[in-house]
Amino acid sequence: MFFSEAGARPRTWEASPSEHKKWVKVFKACDEDNKGYLSREDFKVAVVMLFGYKPTKIEADSVMSSVNPNTSGLSLEEFLSIVRKKKEVQLHRNEIRHIFTAFDRHYRGYLTLEDFKKAFRQVAPKLSERTILEVFREVDQDSDDLVSFKDFEYAMNYGRNEA
Repeated sequence: MFFSEAGARPRTWEASPSEHKKWVKVFKACDEDNKGYLSREDFKVAVVMLFGYKPTKIEADSVMSSVNPNTSGLSLEEFLSIVRKKKEVQLHRNEIRHIFTAFDRHYRGYLTLEDFKKAFRQVAPKLSERTILEVFREVDQDSDDLVSFKDFEYAMNYGRNEA
């Protein structure tokens, strides 16, 4: 897919020492009995504290199924790994939102072909009108001649291996 080649590239990201400390502090706060691990409910509370939302049952099941079967919950190392991945995904989505907003100069919540042409003239001035039209049609998933954020995000993530 052409558009993904121009998309937001995932970067290797490491937490700052203060962010890492915050994550450890949240782990310890949620591990009230100093068990050395977080239960399913502890994990949910930690996600609320760090990301501001309660994880779905599917998300909690997915995380807890990845836990070492010889333990009763999520170790600090497992927790830190999961939080780092969630933070990377959050940052990547914010980057995509920022790019979408830069294209959406009229703040309508969608992009038109004209928006695409203006944006591509700035970032790739030698790109032909035909190529821009092909890209637009490819990104416009529902063929309504508008590219929603959902369409845009899908295109930007196309081919990206999410873990």
